[in-house]
Amino acid sequence: MKRGALDTFFKPVAPKKPKYEASTQQSSHASYPFAVSYLPEAFAEQLQFAPAEEGRVMNQERDLDMVYYQPYIPRSIADGMFEFLRQELFFYRVQYTIKRGGAPTAINTPRFTTVFGVDATSRFTEDGGLVDAKTGKGIEKGRYKCTPRPIPQCLGLLKDLTEGATGCEFNFCLVNYYADGKDSISYHSDDERFLGELPAIASFTLGAKRDFLMKHKPIPPSTTGESVVEPKQIKLTLGSGDMVLMKGETQRNWLHSVPKRAGEQGGRINITYRQALVRGGTDNYYTYNVGTGGAFQWNAREKLMRAWSADEDASEGVTPPKQDK
Repeated sequence: MKRGALDTFFKPVAPKKPKYEASTQQSSHASYPFAVSYLPEAFAEQLQFAPAEEGRVMNQERDLDMVYYQPYIPRSIADGMFEFLRQELFFYRVQYTIKRGGAPTAINTPRFTTVFGVDATSRFTEDGGLVDAKTGKGIEKGRYKCTPRPIPQCLGLLKDLTEGATGCEFNFCLVNYYADGKDSISYHSDDERFLGELPAIASFTLGAKRDFLMKHKPIPPSTTGESVVEPKQIKLTLGSGDMVLMKGETQRNWLHSVPKRAGEQGGRINITYRQALVRGGTDNYYTYNVGTGGAFQWNAREKLMRAWSADEDASEGVTPPKQDK
């Protein structure tokens, strides 16, 4: 074996550089553990051409009102956006307690989560402050149990473009990171009262393909004795850049899930935009997507989410961002 080959063999391999050029601009806020880079300019330019494909209307089953874009985000940038968001965003592994049969049960969320936004009773000012949506005056102390945080530019740009293309309005962005096939979300519907009667949810996939399953909620027996035809279950294999827009009666009548998939090693990011109408929605989203634990950040060298520490950032020569007041 040649000397050069031996040197290469024993030399530590440096982590691969990301496939995007990081922006020098950043979104920061007092509630952010660290600043979040703006979306790379090349990605922002390509997003102007979204949706990349015309949406396929899916209303063939009872109470179903969906549009499936395959893809919405151009394939040319979808994987790059996945890498960018996984690296730049902060996430949480939320633990909480619920009562089952009267007894408290600890729940460990089987995925990483993060959330941004505030409900329609409030709005953010340019400097990140919160004011009442009607009066424009600063909100009263105690309006929220949590600390709402504005949507960073890298997610806000996609929100604005999606609103323009779909005619829907959103004030919240929830982001899930599925590290591998062991991470999942069980059957549920986004039908909380704080979302209104007929909520619209825009759900994006970036990264590894995962199955998206849907089934109709149980239908009560007919009072006239007529037989009830159960709607067929739906399975979509969502790829990087795909988007599902669920609206109308969908959330009221259908359940959806991302099941575990043994052997799946690739990570997946799911971005959902929605509109919360009252303050209860804000407290709910931050409780179950941020919680009380510390933040995590992607470690490219170890290829996993790692607990983030301001002290560790400082020791590596990273200056924590100045917090907006």
